[in-house]
Amino acid sequence: MARFILRQPISFLDGTGFSITGGNEEITLTENTTVTFNIGQDVSTNSNVIFNTVTSSLFNVDDSSIKIENQSITGNTSIISNFTISNNLVAAQNVTVQGGVTAEEFISELTQSTTIFKSGSTQFGDTIDDLHNLTGSLSLSGSFITNGVEVSEISNDTALTDGSSQALITENALKTYLTTETEDFQNYLRKSFVHTGSFVSSATQSFTAVTASAPSGIATTTIEDFMFFNNGTFMETDALTIQQSGSRMFLFIDTDSIGYDLDNNDEIVAFGKFNS
Repeated sequence: MARFILRQPISFLDGTGFSITGGNEEITLTENTTVTFNIGQDVSTNSNVIFNTVTSSLFNVDDSSIKIENQSITGNTSIISNFTISNNLVAAQNVTVQGGVTAEEFISELTQSTTIFKSGSTQFGDTIDDLHNLTGSLSLSGSFITNGVEVSEISNDTALTDGSSQALITENALKTYLTTETEDFQNYLRKSFVHTGSFVSSATQSFTAVTASAPSGIATTTIEDFMFFNNGTFMETDALTIQQSGSRMFLFIDTDSIGYDLDNNDEIVAFGKFNS
């Protein structure tokens, strides 16, 4: 068999990602020479091929069911393990999460703005004309602030004894309080009784009676709530003072001011705010 000999020897040179075994010397074919070309990994259709960097305008994955093109991914895909996004993720359509979602903040901007902060605080809306509708019951364990005024509780204190500036009262508390106050007020206004005094001295009379106590919100009962008559003649109030002592009320008369002394035959009648 004829042998071909090369007039000019040939040689093969290594390159990036490409190595040669037995081809670094000159080959003239004067003898058998084996040259092996190696690219470092198997690239058959069923091999796992690893590249440091791949540059292309289009990648088709899984018979083109997924396309990576122009900085976008088209098609359906499933992420079985963890997936980390170091920058923003923008979804043009709906996002469905079948498990839990953990985030430091949730910010929703559509017809209104909602922010859920990492601390647990939540901000609803960003302007005063925003409207937030709730359907169902609201359970609130803390306080709430409206127009800068803090409300700490809904109070059912029917006597309003706390006097809190941070409590809203219930309908029952208001009705009970007003009913009680109205009854006490009306009962006090109706108290108009007559009692006849007993002679103590020329300037003192004693009445077996107790003055009525004014309810809260009304001035204390004074001499101005009574009229006194001496034998049917009105006695000037400016010359009189009263004092309650146990079950008896004493009338003291300024005899110089009123112009006369009392004697044992005078009948002093009192009309006014006695308790009974």
